[in-house]
Amino acid sequence: MGLFSFLQKDIAIDLGTANSLVYVKGKGIVVREPSVVAVYRNNTVLAVGQEARRMAGKTPADITIIRPLKDGVIADFDITEKMLRYFISKALDNQGFFRVGPRVLVGIPVGVTEVEKRAVLDAAIHAGAKEASLIEEPMAAAIGAGLPVVEATGSMVVDLGGGTSEVAVISMKGMVATKSVRVGGDEMNEAILTYIRKNYNLMIGERTAEEVKIRIGCAFPFPEVRTHEVSGRDLVTGLPKSITVDSEEIRHSITEPLGVILDAIKACLETTPPELAADIVDRGIMLTGGGALLYGLDRFLSDALGLPVLVAEDPLSCVVMGAGKVLENLDTLRQVLALSKRA
Repeated sequence: MGLFSFLQKDIAIDLGTANSLVYVKGKGIVVREPSVVAVYRNNTVLAVGQEARRMAGKTPADITIIRPLKDGVIADFDITEKMLRYFISKALDNQGFFRVGPRVLVGIPVGVTEVEKRAVLDAAIHAGAKEASLIEEPMAAAIGAGLPVVEATGSMVVDLGGGTSEVAVISMKGMVATKSVRVGGDEMNEAILTYIRKNYNLMIGERTAEEVKIRIGCAFPFPEVRTHEVSGRDLVTGLPKSITVDSEEIRHSITEPLGVILDAIKACLETTPPELAADIVDRGIMLTGGGALLYGLDRFLSDALGLPVLVAEDPLSCVVMGAGKVLENLDTLRQVLALSKRA
């Protein structure tokens, strides 16, 4: 029994649409990779994570780049399983992994169906986990951001991922009000791509659109307008072409997805009990997830809502760090989990 306990590993996984992070109990975050897989036609895996992402848009016909998660849930079960197996194996350095599978805690969006939950659990088990459990991402994000989730006070967290944006008001270890929309960073990328195609007759790839968003994307104007050179294929001539876009164009191009996120926050606030709403007025709203890194998003939301809005210290890591804290204190924090467990 003692040897089994020594070999048994506990790991937490933030299985994101854009990026996946793995936390090993006692070690911290050990894997931080894009949720991307490169496969041959026969579904043999060529590369996973960062290596696969570098191949996007540059592969021959017999190699396909797949993002197996869409809107925060599994879109391709087999590829997700292979990706999970790779991440778990990498996190544990293959030591004892195939003898004693790890106990795995996976973050999931708050709005997923029972079928989608089961798919995540099954994928983790098939990837080699001995035991798999789930934690809802807004709760994990709130714990990771250091919010007082066990106290009788209202804390509001907005977790902005690649495929989903989730809003939750948390008090006394439970989520009192929630709202989830399947709009996130991917929709912003798509909005930028569409804008450039319509206004410049230039076709660009998803990676280029994301680079534009990271370099000059903003929800609130920069002090000085920024510009960025974009290259792609001219839709008129079919030839390579470069243009220059500025930050104000990009800000206007992502107005629609930002509006959906704002409406989701308002909808959650409308169902929040008055006493907890008063706490949020005092404490503000915490932004987590990769979308929180968009320049000026806190200012944009604060102006629109009339509430303080803060960005977590390390927004990209909040979900996996929160799940990791649960692993480190599983006995005392088990009540916090909306756990769906499979032995």
